[in-house]
Amino acid sequence: MTNLRNVMSPIETANGLPNECYVDDEAYRHEQDTLFRDGWAAIGFGKDIAEPGMARPVTFLGIPMLMIRNTGGEVNVFQNVCRHRGMILIEEPVRLRGPITCPYHAWAYDLDGNLRRTPHVGGPDVDTHDSVKTCDLPLIRVRSHVWRDVIFVNVGGAAPAFEEMAAALINRWKEFDQPLVHTGTDSSITFTLQCNWKLAVENYCEAYHLPFVHPALNSYSRLEDHYNILDDGGFAGQGTTVYQPQISADGRRFPSFTGLSSQWDAGAEYIALFPNVLLGVHKDHAFAILLLPDGPGRTREQVEIYYADEAVRGDAFAEMRATNTEMWQTVFAEDVGVVEGMQRGRHATGYDGGKFSAVMDAPTHHFHSWVAGALSR
Repeated sequence: MTNLRNVMSPIETANGLPNECYVDDEAYRHEQDTLFRDGWAAIGFGKDIAEPGMARPVTFLGIPMLMIRNTGGEVNVFQNVCRHRGMILIEEPVRLRGPITCPYHAWAYDLDGNLRRTPHVGGPDVDTHDSVKTCDLPLIRVRSHVWRDVIFVNVGGAAPAFEEMAAALINRWKEFDQPLVHTGTDSSITFTLQCNWKLAVENYCEAYHLPFVHPALNSYSRLEDHYNILDDGGFAGQGTTVYQPQISADGRRFPSFTGLSSQWDAGAEYIALFPNVLLGVHKDHAFAILLLPDGPGRTREQVEIYYADEAVRGDAFAEMRATNTEMWQTVFAEDVGVVEGMQRGRHATGYDGGKFSAVMDAPTHHFHSWVAGALSR
């Protein structure tokens, strides 16, 4: 890796991350082994395994994993592999009516990963053997935590607890520690971006581009209404003091989260929780965006919108939900050309990582510095 010391310099003199951090296969593998493996990174959403017995396979860092909700409603994450011969256990999302059963030799595990049955392991119709102790062979657990319906994992297993790592952001948004309502496919958006995942984070962090890329959004939440958000550790973003989009022609609003302070009457905040989650909160809805890297130049972006009240599921709010989803899809689609254009720009051999605006680019510089620090350890 190139020496990244200058990236961590004060914003007035720093350059951004060098091109290789966006286009180089070796650099990509290095960040997967550091930024994503050593800390907490997101792999999915609780709403995709909403009921007990629901299981969803994912691949993260090349590792087959299984997100599953147990009978008590808790989310578990395991490596999606049988302890017998390494067979993949579940290939597609499923609602299990019984144990997790290997399709190869039918070894069976409960929803907490405990090995419960080993048919014929001791010979025909002999389901036990002294050499196979079921208590020693549970599914390989992946350390996990769920916050704001986002499922985070710490693959390396040695990071501080999620609540400690994200304490500053959890405290900042403690008013929003309330149930979140997801209404289904009408509140989901996906993009496939031809860019490095970091460019999506950088773009989301700052409001500088609003007048040029998001003219409609800027018409009611102007650049001058925004402020920067920085944390000593792992998040950065921006907020607005004026957020009042017209969702319904008759002036109706979605139900609001309860007990919010006046800050949120017309305010909103948009924060990137490093490395790969983008979050937004408003008084009446929130969203979470999961960025899943697929090589140095490709990213899958999954957007999920949540509401404050179960009533929003009903037909009375169907048109408003559709309008809200369409509004956010338009905003996020406007960013696609920008992040993909920056990715193409990273092949310019003379580009040195760029110069930051000391006033407008503080969140982006904060992210670059965080990445550089993690890669340099």
